[in-house]
Amino acid sequence: MSISRWVTAHIGDSCSSGSLAAKARQRRWDLFLHHFPDLGDLRVLDLGGYARGWANVTPRPHEVVTLNLDRDDDDTDPGPGIEVVHGDACSPPAWLMGESFDLVYSNSLIEHVGGHARRQQLGDVVRALAPAHWVQVPYRYFPVEAHYLFPGFQFLPVRARAELAQRWPVSTRRSTPADAVGDVLNTEFLSRTEMRHYFPTSKIVDERFLGFTKSLIAVRHA
Repeated sequence: MSISRWVTAHIGDSCSSGSLAAKARQRRWDLFLHHFPDLGDLRVLDLGGYARGWANVTPRPHEVVTLNLDRDDDDTDPGPGIEVVHGDACSPPAWLMGESFDLVYSNSLIEHVGGHARRQQLGDVVRALAPAHWVQVPYRYFPVEAHYLFPGFQFLPVRARAELAQRWPVSTRRSTPADAVGDVLNTEFLSRTEMRHYFPTSKIVDERFLGFTKSLIAVRHA
């Protein structure tokens, strides 16, 4: 087995039950349920998520609406109680802004929306659409970058990150250097100060791994 396939199977693949990523995902889900034990009674808006991510969770919310620019769910039956909406999480359709939700959920989206102004927009949308929220982002100062599993990747110059993105065996290789540059520019992990700025009325919760803060979660209860 190649190094990249071994790392993917045992570390990076959240769908592989024995991987570190799958175990971390389960711990995050347990933390989420700790904050929202009444999840089964809630109407949830998932910004940036997919219907398949809710298909087998326990407990499942009373109703879930996913909002995503990506159309990966188009060929998937979302199942009962799940509605798929295509759109921009920073600027949702007007009709959706008029809907009522109990909880806005967003996992690893805010680092990809594109700069400070767009992150501010997303924060405003989160607060406007529900009285409670859970917004998670990988922490900028965790030693190992979450997407490429490369130590200190996020601190390297753009050119070095782009070259690594094309050569590092764990990464999803891009077809051209321009694609690789675009990919690394599209990821901006956040600090605690930034999360407090975008979510000033929320509690910032640490998700930890081996004693290090792995991600930050803005949590607000109704």
